Amino acid sequence: MKHLNFAILKFFTDGKEHCRKDVQEALKADYSGFKAFKDKQMDEALMTACSNGLIEESRLDMVDGELVIYYRANQDGIDAINSYIKD
Repeated sequence: MKHLNFAILKFFTDGKEHCRKDVQEALKADYSGFKAFKDKQMDEALMTACSNGLIEESRLDMVDGELVIYYRANQDGIDAINSYIKD
């Protein structure tokens, strides 16, 4: 099993946009028991990946009064992720 942060990054290699809840839903079977799987820690992991240029914010939305940030990986980000994290 990959490290959680690696699994998060690999999830974005489909080139589509996803929010934190999308990532959690996709990874919950393997990672829901991890301490870092909580909302705040997942947000921090996504923001760190964004700061490092591996993913980018694609849009913001308000859902039930809560800000939802969507991210996506562009082709350069996908190439970088795939070059460092093998399946």
